[in-house]
Parts: sequence; structure tokens; C-alpha cells
Amino acid sequence: MMNGDLRYTKTAVVLHWLIAIGIFSMFALGWFMSGLPKEAPKQTAYDLFNWGIYTWQMTEPVSPRTFYYNLHKSIGVTLLAIIAIRILWRITHKPPPYVSTLKAWERKLATGTHHLLYLLMIALPVSGLVMSAYSKYGVKWFGIPFIKGLDNNAMREFYLEVHEAVGIIVLLVVILHIAGALKHKFIDKDDTMKRMSL
Repeated sequence: MMNGDLRYTKTAVVLHWLIAIGIFSMFALGWFMSGLPKEAPKQTAYDLFNWGIYTWQMTEPVSPRTFYYNLHKSIGVTLLAIIAIRILWRITHKPPPYVSTLKAWERKLATGTHHLLYLLMIALPVSGLVMSAYSKYGVKWFGIPFIKGLDNNAMREFYLEVHEAVGIIVLLVVILHIAGALKHKFIDKDDTMKRMSL
């Protein structure tokens, strides 16, 4: 049984896994929607990802590309709010100490990776929001107008590149984060991963 003092709080754990699921879902959704044609028949009902699990009813007909891009934006706004709560929790609650078996360089790498992840987790949705604000459509949060579009294509294209570049960096850092966790689980066989479990 692991000492409770070495574990993150339940709130931190829930937020961590919620954000992790959200980030992976957004990458999957981004990949899915980028392959949708720009011209397609509009409709008012969407079987989410054609899985036959849930049908989303719309108040007005939209194209598949519009539907999934708006869904991506809505989830992004929600995820940004959850990330802000996570950062606020992290600032106001001291994290547990690392396991005693960690070497000095591992502690520095882990700390640096965590700080970089926090920065990137803010930069990714913010760059997406700014990009969307410069489009002519703006941002709706699940159908509710949130940010009015400025219709500046040059700035939208610039922030699109920023959003994509930050996305690639996030993916690389997350892979590093997962690789480190797996190393501690299967090679070092220490309790590092238990710190972020309920």
C-alpha cells in the first residue's frame, strides 16, 4: 500500500485523466474532421462518427464539416476551462514529493516536462480560439455564440499554423510523458504511476 502523502489529491487525479482523455479525443477529432469534404449536403441530424451510439439533433441544417469543426471548438473551450481549473488547483495545492528512488536528472526532467505541458495545454486551445476568432464564423459553444468572427484570413492562417505546430509539440511531449510513466512502471518498477491513481 502506497503512502497517501505520495499521492496526488483525488481532485488533481480526476482533472489529470479528464484532460488526458480530452486531449486525445481532440487529436482524434481534429484528424477526423480534417478529412471531411468542404462541400457536402447539409443535414439536421448527425450520428456521431457514424458509430450508431448517439445522434446529435441540430436546430438548423449544417454540413458535416461545419458540424464537426463546431464540435471541436466547443470541446476546446470546455477543455480550456478544465485546464484552467487544473492549473489553479496545482497553484493552490502543493504536489506530493517524487518517489525517493528517482535520480536528480529524472526529477529535473519530470519537473520540466510538467511545466512545459502546462504551458502547451494553455497554448493549444488559446491558439485555436484566436484562429477561430479571426475566421468569418467565430466560435459557438455548443450552439451558443461565444466569440464573433473578425473575418481576417491572413491572421487566421497564421494562427492555424501556430495551432498545428503547438499540436505537434504537445503530441511529442505527451509521448515523452507516457514513455517516462511506462519506464517507471515496467523498468524501474517503482510507485511513480500510483501517485496519479485513485
